[in-house]
Amino acid sequence: MTIKTLLVDDEYLALNLLETFAGKLPELEVVGKCKSPVQAMEVLGREAVDLLFLDIQMPTVSGINLLKSLPQAPVTIFTTAYADYAVDAFNLNAVDYLLKPFSFERFLQAVQKAREHPQLRPSTLVIPKESKDFFTIKVDGKLTKVRFEDILFVEGLKEYVRIVCRDARLVTYERLSRLEEILPDNFLRVHKSYIISKDRVESLEGNRLVIGSHKIPISRDKKQQVVEKIFFD
Repeated sequence: MTIKTLLVDDEYLALNLLETFAGKLPELEVVGKCKSPVQAMEVLGREAVDLLFLDIQMPTVSGINLLKSLPQAPVTIFTTAYADYAVDAFNLNAVDYLLKPFSFERFLQAVQKAREHPQLRPSTLVIPKESKDFFTIKVDGKLTKVRFEDILFVEGLKEYVRIVCRDARLVTYERLSRLEEILPDNFLRVHKSYIISKDRVESLEGNRLVIGSHKIPISRDKKQQVVEKIFFD
C-alpha cells in the first residue's frame, strides 16, 4: 500500500534528512516538501495526504497550531528539537514524537506506529476481475456490492468514507484516496473531502455543486477545472 507523505520543516537540512529516510521505504510516496505552514496548507488543500511529518517550531504558525486548524488531519508524526511539546503533540493524537537529531532506526519505528493506525490499514475494497460496473466493500461486517452508476458522491470522514447512493448511504473504514483510485472516469475529486459523479451534478451555486438535495463544496483552487470538466467537456 502506498502512503502519500508530506514533509514539513523550516530547516533545509532537517527536510532533506526526512526525504532521505522516506526514500528508503518504498511504501512512502513523498507528495510534498514544505518549509512553511503556508506551503503545507497549499499541499494539504490539493493532495490526499496520508502521513504528515511536522516540525513544531516554525515561523508565523507552529506545527501544533497548524494541526489544530485541519478539519481532517492526516496521521501525524511530530519532529522537533524540543521535548517540551510532547504532551501537546499527543493531545492532538500524534502517533509519535521524533526528537532531533534522530536516527533512521527511530524514524522507522515511528513509521511502523503510523502503519498500525486505523487510517492507514489495508483497504477492504474488492473489485471483481470480470466486473466493470461495481465493487465490493465491507460495511458493518458484511460484504456489500456497490454499483458505480448508483453513486452520487463519496465523502471522506477522517478514517471513514461515506458513500452516498441513490437508495443508500454506506459508511465504512476506508481512505478516500483509495476510492479515487478505483472509481471510473466519470467521477471527479472536487474537494479534499469529496468525490462526485459528474453525471449526477444538476447545477452550480457559488462554490457548491448541487446533487439532488446535497450541496457539495468545491476547493477554490479546483473550481475552474471542475466547472470545465462537468459543464463543458
